[in-house]
Amino acid sequence: MMAFSLSSTCTIASMKKKPSLHIIKCESSQEETPRKTKLAIGSPIIMIEAPKMIKTAASVPCLRVNSGLVKAGDVGRIVSRKPMDVWAIRLSIGTYLIDAKYFKPLDLDQ
Repeated sequence: MMAFSLSSTCTIASMKKKPSLHIIKCESSQEETPRKTKLAIGSPIIMIEAPKMIKTAASVPCLRVNSGLVKAGDVGRIVSRKPMDVWAIRLSIGTYLIDAKYFKPLDLDQ
């Protein structure tokens, strides 16, 4: 019984301590690549590689095997940005969620 009251006293003593507050500031030392800064909503893009799987950007997305729907050389426009460097791209056949490694900005000056 004595050990029980001693342990309960220790628990109360530890609860009376003020919680410590740690502030952590995260900074990126890497500069953004020029490719990343050119991508914006409404920007034209060109597909450089055909993704193996494509996902529609509908309210109920559909993931399917890319059976030649999206090909290298297809041109589209950025509709919106999603997490993890995924972009909603409007192509002639519809709007798809595509990873940025499969396309690049299209320079209309050329």
